[in-house]
Amino acid sequence: MKAHRIETKLTKNGTLILEDLPFQAGEAVEIIILESHTHPQEANLYPLRDKQPYRYDDPFEPAVPLEDWEVLQS
Repeated sequence: MKAHRIETKLTKNGTLILEDLPFQAGEAVEIIILESHTHPQEANLYPLRDKQPYRYDDPFEPAVPLEDWEVLQS
């Protein structure tokens, strides 16, 4: 299945016009319309900037004590 993405705007009367599609005449296509919430140029490219960093005091320490591991009980 080929996929093609196009961004366009509706006309004042709510009509959507798709031109220059890369499909052959008579070819069956499926149309899915998604609302665009953010334009790619307006999207935040660095969502973690200015956020509180995570801190790992001992990253190799087990998340739970070894005696709590059920697999080690047998």
